[in-house]
Order: sequence, then structure tokens, then C-alpha cells
Amino acid sequence: MSSTLKQTFLMIRVNLGSLPRRLWISLSMVLSVALVVAVLSGFLAMARGFEAALAGAGSPDIAVILGGGTNQETGSEVPAEAIRSLVAMSGDTGVARDGAGLPVLSRETIVPVDVRQGEGVEQTLSLRGMDPAGPGLRKGTRLVRGRMFSQGAREIVVGARIADTFPGFAVGDTIRFGALDWRIVGHFSSGGSAFESEIWADLEAVQAAFDRQGQVQSLRMRLNGGGDRPRALAALRDRLSALPGTPLVAVSETDLYTGQAQRTESLIRLFGWPVALLMAVGAAAGALNTMMSSVSDRSIEIATLRLLGFARLPAFTATWVEAVLLSVAGAGLGVFASRLVFDGWQASTMGANNTRMAFQLDVTPDVVFTAGLLGLAIGILGGALPAIVAARLPLTSALQARGEVTQR
Repeated sequence: MSSTLKQTFLMIRVNLGSLPRRLWISLSMVLSVALVVAVLSGFLAMARGFEAALAGAGSPDIAVILGGGTNQETGSEVPAEAIRSLVAMSGDTGVARDGAGLPVLSRETIVPVDVRQGEGVEQTLSLRGMDPAGPGLRKGTRLVRGRMFSQGAREIVVGARIADTFPGFAVGDTIRFGALDWRIVGHFSSGGSAFESEIWADLEAVQAAFDRQGQVQSLRMRLNGGGDRPRALAALRDRLSALPGTPLVAVSETDLYTGQAQRTESLIRLFGWPVALLMAVGAAAGALNTMMSSVSDRSIEIATLRLLGFARLPAFTATWVEAVLLSVAGAGLGVFASRLVFDGWQASTMGANNTRMAFQLDVTPDVVFTAGLLGLAIGILGGALPAIVAARLPLTSALQARGEVTQR
């Protein structure tokens, strides 16, 4: 066993020592693996970033009430009668109340608005009308510039991502949505969550400007702070089930955004993995070609060592280790490139309300591990056959080569 290990280490040294002779073909294998790893890392980082943006927006303390049998704000409508009934309810409704004994809530509606970005490029953003209590029902939200909108006025506060991305959203500027001008009075931040991709305004001003008088798409309510959140949400659902008319559903804000994240994350992965695997097949074929060239280039060395008493296992192992090491180098290069290029890169996609949602790519440790594992698999699979060929190389190769040298 000790002799076999010594032979294996010696053959690995011989293989690695001959790499400069095969520098360019070896580099091609490293770069192909790096490209596969970087592409997969980009897709996975996109999915992770989108998930983080939505997860950061949700809070278990907030219940979102939707109407019309939908679990999204688009297509939902909460009737005014149901809102009045909820406000008038007494007893344990699971909802927190203010000093006046009224539920802490915000009626809200979303209007898609087109905003020009650059020359001729338009993006659809979310203009959310809300009650004065609305901003306070958003976890981690704070004003970073200016002030909040005034009730009844055509004033807006803009999320930090929109303010940083689109021109014309400075505090004090005026922007036209539809046929009316709106004055920008503030910017807000929410720690990079999906809230930063929204524009907020007073509910009544939005309803009047877009001819949506009385329309409320969702109702946000704060759950009881002192009790068990699931119990408070269950109590609210019981009250909603007793209301006549349009069926209403209550979901925690966390569950609402988690569901949205899972749908889009699955779609990103659905596109990302097939592309990465297809590239991985090509990279594995390249690794196979590279290692077969390596075996061919070292056939005299391998056969000579075999004639000197080296076993098949060291020849097999040394060739496979070379393929794996080159693959690991490529995976490391790909991970480094992905962190350098993708980590923190700003991207955007269509959110649940058919409007643009900005987020940043996040190259997390699990993304690095998954992409690196694929790179390692390329080396393992691509190096297997050449390793077998090296182990089964005819010993006559060394004798023939020695005879050719003698004749010369």
C-alpha cells in the first residue's frame, strides 16, 4: 500500500510538472469550467437576490386582506362595506388598535405608471396609494430625504432604488403621471427590500387622479403585538369569514411576499439550470479532449514508468487528479469572477403587480458551493475516461518510442 501511494504521488508530480508543455490546452479547460461556474452563479445569485428583496419586505406582524378570491393585489378588491364592518368590529379580532380604539390599518391601491428611463426606454412602476398609516406599517422603512406626502395632495415619496435609477426623481422635482403632475417631496429606504421599487402617495389623491373613486385593492392591518401571531391571524380570518358579500382572505405579509418570491425564483432557476447544464456538457467534452491530449503527450512517460514497475492504479489516479485539479482551478476562477461581476449588481424584473421591481444579485455561500460543485463534477466526469486510457496504455509504447530514438 505504501509503495502504491508513493508511485501515485510520483506520477502526480510528473503529470503536473509537464503542464507547462501543455499550457494552452490546459488553460482552455480551466476557462471553460470557469465560464460554466460563472454563468450558473449569475442565475443563482439572481434568484437569491430576488428572494432577499421580497423576504425583506414581509413582516409577520402585518396582515394583508385581499378580496375577489385572489392571493395577489392585482385583481383584488375590498368593498367599502367590508372595511366599515372591520372597523366597527369589537372584541378579539386579532388586530391591534390605536389610542382611540380603532384598528391600525391602511387602505391601499396600486396603479401602474410608465416612466421614461434614458432615451426612448419606458419602464412600468408601481404608484401605491395608501392611508397616512401606510408607511408606518412597512418594516424597516425610513425617510432618507424630504418628508412624507400630505393627505389629499398630489405629492409622492419615492423608493431609494427608483430615485437612484431614474432621472427626474429628485426631491422638489415634478413628474407627470397620466394627465396630471405630481410633486416629489421625499425619498425613503427600506434596507433594499421590494418596497424601494414603489412610489407612494395619498390614497384619495391616487383614486381621484386615475378615476378609481372608492377602489381599494388591499387592506393592511397590524396584528396584536402581545399575542401569538398565528392565533391573531386565525381570529381575523374567522371575522372575515362571517362578513357577507365578497369573500375576503387574510395572509401574513411574510407569506404574501414569500409566495411571490418562490414563483419568480423558480422561473429563474428553470431557465438557469438547463443553460448551465448544457454548457457543462460542452465543458466536460472539452475536459475529456484536454485530458486525452495530455495522456497522448505523456504516453512514453506513462509506459516507461509502467515498465519500471508502476501499477495501473497510480497511472489512473494521477491522470484523474490532474483533471480534477484543473477543474477546481476553473471553478475557483469562475467563483471569483462571479463575485467580482455579479455580487451587488443591480437588476430588475416584473413583479407580482406587473410592474418593475429592482433588486441586487447576491452571490451567497450556497450559490458558491452549488456552482463550484458543478465545476468539480465536470473535472470528475471529463477525467474519468482519459484516466482509464492512461491505466490501460500498452507497455509497448515505451519500447516503440525507445526503438525510434535508437534508429535515429
